[in-house]
Amino acid sequence: MTDRRAIVLPGVRYTSAHPLLHFTRAVLESHGWAVSEASWPTDDAGEPDAGQMVTEVATRLIEAAGDARLLIVGKSIGSLAMPLAAARGIAGIWMTPLLRRPAVMQALTELPAATLLVGSAADDTWDADAANRSGHQMLQLSDANHGLELDGDPLGSIHALRQVIEAVDHFVAGIEPEEG
Repeated sequence: MTDRRAIVLPGVRYTSAHPLLHFTRAVLESHGWAVSEASWPTDDAGEPDAGQMVTEVATRLIEAAGDARLLIVGKSIGSLAMPLAAARGIAGIWMTPLLRRPAVMQALTELPAATLLVGSAADDTWDADAANRSGHQMLQLSDANHGLELDGDPLGSIHALRQVIEAVDHFVAGIEPEEG
């Protein structure tokens, strides 16, 4: 079996310490994946070259993984690595991907590898029609914000978190280890 490495590309203000990515990491590790995490300088992430910054960091982490089997977890701005994942055939979990950005939308149609899309109808960055047309696995929440939480409803937010993490667990369990 080859080594497996997941690369977590968080949001600008949604770091790997936040619940979605914290529990996603726990799921990945429980399935035998090693995890590398990126972080962004918050003052630069909103700049027009954010895609270049994300791609450069993701490329470094991919190269550092050597021959490991790869999975990218991208949250929000982390989804700007979707074109890189499409070009390299890397599986991905994309939480609140920026589907309104042309490069991300184009990559969505080109992703050849196993893909899970997670978003909410209440999030302006989500495009349910595009996600549905992609044919990839998808979880769409109805009332969650961009952080996939329900404003003013902590118990509802916990329920949404559970739905996402269960979808992640199911998706990761379906990625069988390759023989090496």
